[in-house]
Amino acid sequence: MTITEPPPRSGRDGQRAAGARERHLGAIFETVLTRGPLSRRDVARMTGLSPASVTKLVKPMIHHGYVTEQDPEAGVPGRPQIPLAINPDRHYAVGLKLMSSEIVGVVVDLQAQVQSSHRLKFEDRSLQGGLATIEKITGVLLGRCPVPSDRLLGIGIGLGGHVNGPAGVLHRSPFFSWRDAPLQKLVSERLNLPVVIENDVNTLAVAEQWFGAGSAFSSFLVVTVGTGIGCGLVLDGRLWHGVSGVAGEFGHMIVDPDGPACHCGKRGCLESVAGGEAIVRAMSGATGPRITKVSQVANLAHAGDPAARKAFTQAGVALGRAIATLLNLINPPLLILSGEGLAASDLFIDALREEVERSVFSTAARDCTLLVRPQPDEAWARGAAATMLRHGVLSSLRALTDEALM
Repeated sequence: MTITEPPPRSGRDGQRAAGARERHLGAIFETVLTRGPLSRRDVARMTGLSPASVTKLVKPMIHHGYVTEQDPEAGVPGRPQIPLAINPDRHYAVGLKLMSSEIVGVVVDLQAQVQSSHRLKFEDRSLQGGLATIEKITGVLLGRCPVPSDRLLGIGIGLGGHVNGPAGVLHRSPFFSWRDAPLQKLVSERLNLPVVIENDVNTLAVAEQWFGAGSAFSSFLVVTVGTGIGCGLVLDGRLWHGVSGVAGEFGHMIVDPDGPACHCGKRGCLESVAGGEAIVRAMSGATGPRITKVSQVANLAHAGDPAARKAFTQAGVALGRAIATLLNLINPPLLILSGEGLAASDLFIDALREEVERSVFSTAARDCTLLVRPQPDEAWARGAAATMLRHGVLSSLRALTDEALM
C-alpha cells in the first residue's frame, strides 16, 4: 500500500488564497461589466469586498487593459471617485448559431457589441461538411473584422440538442445526424483556436446574464419557444448544466403520456404538444395537409380562423402549465420568454399567463417577472460569442492572481 502524505498546510492555504483571489477578480470584472461604469467604492459595496482589496485587485486589471479609468465624478461629496469601465477592445470572440439549414455568425467585442455578421447555408450536413462550413464562415467573419491574434479569445458555438458543454461533446441534435461528436475538439484542431460549445438556449442565458435583463439577478430562467422548446437556468450566478448537460431540457418534460410522438423517441413531450410542429399538426388535422408552416397558421388565426386560434390557445395552455411547474420548482424572480415562436406571441400569451396563474403554487407567479423578449437569429450567435467571452476572460484573469498580491 502506498501512503501519500497530505500537502503542507501552508500549500493548501496558498491554494485557497489563490482561489479566493481568482473568484474576487472574476466578481470585480463581472460587476464592472454588468453595472459599470462604477467607482471602486461602489464595486466594493456590490461585491462585498473591502475597498482596499478592490483597489489592489483592480491594479493588474488596469495594467493589462481589461479595465479603464474614466474622468472623476463631479459633484460627489468627499474625495472624487474615479469610475471604472470595461475596455471593449481588450478582447473579441466569434459566435456561431448552428441551425437546421444554415449558420449565423458574429464577431463581438468585450461588451458583446457586434462588429461583423454573416449567414451561410449548409451545402453538406455531414459532420465533415459542418466543420468545413464552420471554418468558412469564421474566415468570412474575421476577414470583415480583422482581430489581432492576442485579442481573439476564440469561437463560441451554440446549437440545439443534448450538448455537454463542459465536456465539449454534442451527443445528439434534432437538426443533425451527428452523434457523440467531440465538436469542441474537432473545431479547435481545425481552426487552431480555443472553442466552447453549448446548448443554444444556454448561450442566450449567458448573454442575458452578462449583457441583458438577467444582469440584475443572481438567478433567472430563459425559456425559448419555437420549433423546439428549451430552458436555460442561471442559479446563484452560475449557468446550471447538470451532470451531463441535460439540465434545462424543458421541452422533453412529458405532459401527455398518450400524446403525439416526439423526435426524442418518447410520446407527449411538451415540445410535441406545444412546439411549432404541434401547432401545424393541430391545424393540418382541421384543414388538411396544405398547412406546413407555423406562419400560415398564424396568418389564419389573425384573420379570425377559429381552428387556428384554438391551436395557439392549446399550445399556450400547455406552455403555461409547464412554466408553472418551473416556477414551483425554482421560484425565480425573473423568467425571460424568447425564441422565434414569439412572432405569434399575441395568439397564445394570454392563455399562457392565465394558465400560469391557475397552476402555480402560492405567490410564485406574482413574485416572478415574466419578460417577453423576441430575439433575432443574430442574438443567438451573440449569445454563443458571449459564452466564449465569459469562458476566455475568466480564464485569462486567473493569470493575474499573482499580480494581485503586489
